[in-house]
Amino acid sequence: MKYSKEEVIQYVQEEDVKFIRLAFCDVFGKQKNISIMPQELPRAFEYGIAIDASAIAGFGDENHSDLFLHPEADTLMPLPWRPEHGRVVRMFCNITYPDGRIFECDTRAILKKAIQDAEHAGYQFFFGAEQEFYLFNLDENGKPTKTPYDNASYMDIAPEDKGENIRREVCLTLEQMGIQPESSHHEEGPGQNEIDFRYSEPLTAADNAMTFQTVVKTIARRNGLFADFSAKPLEDKPGNGFHINISVKSSDGTDTMNYLIAGILDKVEDMTIFLNPTENSYQRFGINKAPQYISWSSENRSQLVRVPAAIGEYRRAELRSPDPSANTYLAFALIIYAILDGIQNKLELPTPADINLYKADEATLANFRQLPKDFRAACVVAANSDFIKKHIPKTILDIYCKQ
Repeated sequence: MKYSKEEVIQYVQEEDVKFIRLAFCDVFGKQKNISIMPQELPRAFEYGIAIDASAIAGFGDENHSDLFLHPEADTLMPLPWRPEHGRVVRMFCNITYPDGRIFECDTRAILKKAIQDAEHAGYQFFFGAEQEFYLFNLDENGKPTKTPYDNASYMDIAPEDKGENIRREVCLTLEQMGIQPESSHHEEGPGQNEIDFRYSEPLTAADNAMTFQTVVKTIARRNGLFADFSAKPLEDKPGNGFHINISVKSSDGTDTMNYLIAGILDKVEDMTIFLNPTENSYQRFGINKAPQYISWSSENRSQLVRVPAAIGEYRRAELRSPDPSANTYLAFALIIYAILDGIQNKLELPTPADINLYKADEATLANFRQLPKDFRAACVVAANSDFIKKHIPKTILDIYCKQ
């Protein structure tokens, strides 16, 4: 449900809300928040709430540390795991300087601009997220271990799949928050799980992806477990993927699928540091269905981009290289711009690679470009990319690459 400012204030009064969390994220996509009391809500809507941003990555230093959070009323969401009496709600925020200028390192604002640019060009984007995570046991001191919660494998059922009840609780909690999961199952790794979401417009999809990780981590901890979204939690087991399903509607009804795929393939090296932002990310590539080569095909899970079997409104492209440590706002923004570039420049779609790249010989693989082999290589590519320079503030690139 979308709320106005007046409706939010009324909701807070009628539902016994005692704390309002104003949520935002740092440049890496890590969620932050500040809680305010109900009586401060009109001020928050009118003027914003000041924060000291000097300790947040990319948000300034002690000389210029004041930023303002402006809650967006239509992102109001209850937090069901908090008490019913003295309830807690959350809203995502825009971030500005004291003079009202948009803060350039507000990655949510970067995605908003990408959406607006796409709409002005006559295109509407939709994203569906598939995120994988491991459930690990805690030790006697409540610290995470690397001992998986179970030893089940792909789509197993209880009793082998011990994560079944955790996924159920996650899905029911998300439904209470107005987020609709599409499916859930055990993944290939021991203790590894996946929950997928219905399509939505990009900003909602990005907000929901951030909310999803918070809900999973919260419910896992309530059940005495640790939820790990890192790219490669266990060295000899499958990594965690963040598969992004994308479709585009054109205002004139033209089919953009070929340009969509061509645009992603053309720009994926440039944006890899933002799709795979940790050293750990690059340990996942090339094994257990995680792509290494820049290619596409229908249905083939060894490819970077695949077109799943579907017809009509369900036809989409799936990008398989990102992992859950990515800042979803930046990832979605760059994907939008890459696709717009493909459409506007009518990039030619390469021949599909209808082979299993994990079993192909070296002579065959030599015909394909590869994703950057490690974190440093990805930084070098991004630093030399006009595409990245055009759409990502230098401050953010420097922080990602630790310059």
